[in-house]
Amino acid sequence: MALKLWASSTANALKLSNGRARATFSISISRSFSSVLDGLKYSSSHEWIKDEGSVATIGITDHAQGHLGEVVFVELPESGSSVSKGGGFGAVESVKATSDVNSPISGEVVEVNKKLTETPGLINSSPYEEGWMIKVKPSNPAELDSLLGPVEYTKFCEEEDAHH
Repeated sequence: MALKLWASSTANALKLSNGRARATFSISISRSFSSVLDGLKYSSSHEWIKDEGSVATIGITDHAQGHLGEVVFVELPESGSSVSKGGGFGAVESVKATSDVNSPISGEVVEVNKKLTETPGLINSSPYEEGWMIKVKPSNPAELDSLLGPVEYTKFCEEEDAHH
């Protein structure tokens, strides 16, 4: 997921007071507390996937939702549509940004989490359970092998955050 939050953070770092610019500094510790679950695979664009054999459940990670902030709208595909590995299948809009959501695997969408239409904040409160986005019947299960495990994804996030 191409998170477009750094521009917003940079814009907020420079504040105007009585017509004079003054730099302010803040440290966000929330990133340190994002959860990464065993038993899931992760993409470098911050989606997670739970392989359940003939079906795989996909959502965005706790790390991603933490960067996005409060999710206010979710755009999802229709059941029966196709997704391609690395291709966009929807979008998540938050109070901070709108971000595309990419599929970590190719396949056919067999179910969409309709609860997200009414309650998009489930992505914030329960990103790995109630906040799942789509279920896909994989067309190439071998694509799962190229995804990150929990340890690799945690390291990836730490390195990414260190560069921002």
